Amino acid sequence: MELRDDQPTQHEFGKRTFLVADVEPLDVDGVRTVEVGVALWFVGFLALLPFYGRLDDAGRGWWLWTCLAGFGLGLLGLEYCRRRRRARLARDEAA
Repeated sequence: MELRDDQPTQHEFGKRTFLVADVEPLDVDGVRTVEVGVALWFVGFLALLPFYGRLDDAGRGWWLWTCLAGFGLGLLGLEYCRRRRRARLARDEAA
């Protein structure tokens, strides 16, 4: 059995024909993206920390804890992405 992934080279919608560019996918491991996200959640937490009393009085104290949860979950995601990158590099070196 031969497995092929033949992709269309053009799409027709109504009276228009669109050509599909032959572009290789990016080899992105997501580490930098997750690092930026974790940093933004932490900055949000630090920015809201001085206003905790005011936020709590307005019933929006959960904003602070959402930032902290985003930071914590982001750290877990960061570790996952780093392990995945190391595993991919090890696989590529072995091949």
